[in-house]
Amino acid sequence: MITDTEIKIKGIETLIETLGELNAERFITLLLREPFDYTKWQRALWSDKSIEEVSQMAMQHRLTSDSEHIEP
Repeated sequence: MITDTEIKIKGIETLIETLGELNAERFITLLLREPFDYTKWQRALWSDKSIEEVSQMAMQHRLTSDSEHIEP
């Protein structure tokens, strides 16, 4: 199990890698500015998808992400 600090660092690194520094900062600001219930948001995120569809999307994303980070 990793520590809370390690999770925060990995989260920030992932946001910056995915969104860039400016948009990562904007994302964090948006979360802090608005009342936000992550659990409600997560439940509604793919309410029109089945578990199998969400799993397939996750696997496809993982394959795409892995292929983008392969060193030559």
